[in-house]
Amino acid sequence: MLADLSALAAGRRHSVGLRRDGTVLAVGDDAAGECRVERWENVVAVAAGNVHTASNTGRSHTVGLRSDGTVLATGWNADGQCDVAGWRGVTAVAAGWRRTLGLLASGRVLAVGRGSEGQCDVRSWREMVALSCGDWHSVGVRSDGSALATGNNRRGQCAVDGWRDLAAVSAGYLHTVGLRTDGRPVATGDRATGACEVDEWEDMVALDAGSYHTVGVTAFGRVLAAGDNSHGQCDVGDWRDIVAVAAGSTHTLGLRADGTVVTAGNNADGQCLL
Repeated sequence: MLADLSALAAGRRHSVGLRRDGTVLAVGDDAAGECRVERWENVVAVAAGNVHTASNTGRSHTVGLRSDGTVLATGWNADGQCDVAGWRGVTAVAAGWRRTLGLLASGRVLAVGRGSEGQCDVRSWREMVALSCGDWHSVGVRSDGSALATGNNRRGQCAVDGWRDLAAVSAGYLHTVGLRTDGRPVATGDRATGACEVDEWEDMVALDAGSYHTVGVTAFGRVLAAGDNSHGQCDVGDWRDIVAVAAGSTHTLGLRADGTVVTAGNNADGQCLL
């Protein structure tokens, strides 16, 4: 059984958690208003815009999907990435750097925000069942288990045409990971950081791609991590009873079965204080 990743989201400098009562908690940097979620209600999924750590990055946004299929957004909106008030019939959301994607019940995809690298070119997508946003690329899973990707492909992060039998997908900065129905992951993109070194993983129920690292949950509630560990974001080997994970730019979140959260990595902006 796949884990539900919609309850946790990790951005560049903030983290978001969905409570069981449909309210939302956010911690970390709030310079752009990305943590102003205290009035949100009836939310069933959250997403946080993430971007790799650099001197010119940091501002972000947060998205929430409500039970009635409408969407909330707060935070940085320089490219219109928070202009989702008119969306209806949405079943899933994804947030990347400067953009937001929404999956409709029909299998079509909505997109707002920056699209100069082609990352919002999703109008032709059909029969989609899952979405993910990287920094400059977008990825989705079709109902037949195949994948689509659009946007920046300079490191091969969009080379997913041959992927089959997918259950989920996640996009990072320059890499993409997919989870097959047999519990084995696949990866493509930049291999310099080690974030694509997931070939030996087995019995996975969830994966999430951070900027330079990848984390995954096994069917036994253990967590595996690969890639950059310069802030300790991959120090998850002792985590137990985990049901979901979220990978940000330089931090990682894990949701236990009892509803508590564990964290690892960069906490310079309080993003690990969930």
